[in-house]
Amino acid sequence: MRIKAARTRVCEAERVNAGVPSLTAPTPAVEPAGAGVFFADRRLRREWRTMTAMVEIYCRGRHGARGGALCPECADFLTYAGQRLQRCRFGSAKPTCARCPVHCYNKTRREQVKTIMRYAGPRMLWEHPWLSLRHWLDGGRKIPALTRNPAQ
Repeated sequence: MRIKAARTRVCEAERVNAGVPSLTAPTPAVEPAGAGVFFADRRLRREWRTMTAMVEIYCRGRHGARGGALCPECADFLTYAGQRLQRCRFGSAKPTCARCPVHCYNKTRREQVKTIMRYAGPRMLWEHPWLSLRHWLDGGRKIPALTRNPAQ
């Protein structure tokens, strides 16, 4: 009996060390690298996966990054994008950034994301067809109305 209990503890420890979530632990949310931002909503997680995939495609094609690692410039941009996404005033009802009435990126970052999306957008069809399709469908979402102060 003691051997079986000891094996169970060892297996549980190995599972945690291997990065496999425990059966009792909650599943962690998606987190941008270094941003400390969590997305509990499915829609925002998908938006984050799309943004991450686009930046990876861009960085690999333009900066020669390999193995999922990003250059410092692209990693910095991705952290910024994660913070902006996490602070979006529309939350899960947000439209795609191109159709959004609120421009939360500063001017230089807005130009940077346009460059990234122009490069990565067509390539997304081949590398991530489902994310590409969902992003295209999200482009048809109804734009939520702006309210000045929700407390009023």
